[in-house]
Amino acid sequence: MKATIWAGRNNVEVHTVPDPKILNDRDAIVRITSTAICGSDLHIYDGYIPTVKRGDVLGHEFMGEVVEVGKAVPNLAVGDRVVVPFPIACGACAACERELYSLCENSNPNAGIVEKLMGHSPAGLFGYSHMLGGFAGGQAEFARVPFADVGPLKIEDDLTDEQVLFLSDILPTGYMGAEMCNIRPGDVVAVWGVGPVGLFSVVSAYLLGASKVIAIDRVAYRLALAEQQGAVPINFAETSVLEALADITAGRGPDHCIDAAGMEARNSSTVVDAYDRVKQAARLETERPHALREAIMSCRNGGTISIVGVYGGLMDKFPIGAVMNRSLIIKTGQCHVQHYMRPLLDRIRNGDIDPTFVISHHLSLDDAPHGYEIFKHKQDNCTKVILKP
Repeated sequence: MKATIWAGRNNVEVHTVPDPKILNDRDAIVRITSTAICGSDLHIYDGYIPTVKRGDVLGHEFMGEVVEVGKAVPNLAVGDRVVVPFPIACGACAACERELYSLCENSNPNAGIVEKLMGHSPAGLFGYSHMLGGFAGGQAEFARVPFADVGPLKIEDDLTDEQVLFLSDILPTGYMGAEMCNIRPGDVVAVWGVGPVGLFSVVSAYLLGASKVIAIDRVAYRLALAEQQGAVPINFAETSVLEALADITAGRGPDHCIDAAGMEARNSSTVVDAYDRVKQAARLETERPHALREAIMSCRNGGTISIVGVYGGLMDKFPIGAVMNRSLIIKTGQCHVQHYMRPLLDRIRNGDIDPTFVISHHLSLDDAPHGYEIFKHKQDNCTKVILKP
């Protein structure tokens, strides 16, 4: 089959690789009809995620048709149309029983590797390094889905791939970012980074009762999309974010701040940005936490910092003093996608959310390298790339 593989820093290629096979009775094989390039994939593309190896199949947002099922997968049949969540979860461990699916205790066969970096292991993920399981991803023609009796969500109506594909990751992630804020009617929410996840956080914050959502980015067309969804845009390349947020909130600060930017945030107008870029390039720190620092310094006393942008390891100059002395609440996590898929599917069916507004490009799987380039460099107004195998 054809698949997108990591071929080194800033280099992906489409190669022919072996077809996946059933390895466990709880596996299924899915013929992929739609897959996508995620902002998290760019961290791999840029070389900042450890234990990625040349030849690894990338991608964790995918859906398709079941073509084979293991003996212990009673809920799926050949021909079923499914969306696959990006965390792999067994459904039976202590974490899964609490619906903390991205923390599954049984799905990462390489837990010992990540424990050295993080203390305990999260779940295995599709297409996201060997420390997180080494599972082949979904930017391919076929994928093996472990624990298929737990993860995949059947789509049993005529909703298009484009309407439901993002249930695999970015829609639940953006929604969880807003939900973790415990928004009350009248609250003001600020979102750093309005790529697809940030855009879904904007929409979700309004669904959950926010009176005003502020979108912070430097890419004009992304800010325009956020404004179309009702957000107040701030271009951090043109104005001081802290001053603008103080003006909008009468000096109090936003009630909740969502970091949807993650480990490669930057603001070239600041000295600390240059510091972070040098240390990250030299692998002396793994993050550029500009957005997170700014969110902490902007948030009102007693407010919430919700982190759904991906971080991989260690950062410098984290303002823990501000967090502790100002009673800030930090909530974070890889999304527990299985928990959110069906409720959000219902919202899509009801017309509460139309996820298709983030899509800018449809490409063939063969064009994946081009998709990565335009997504990374914000070319051709690229917001979200869907690949068709």
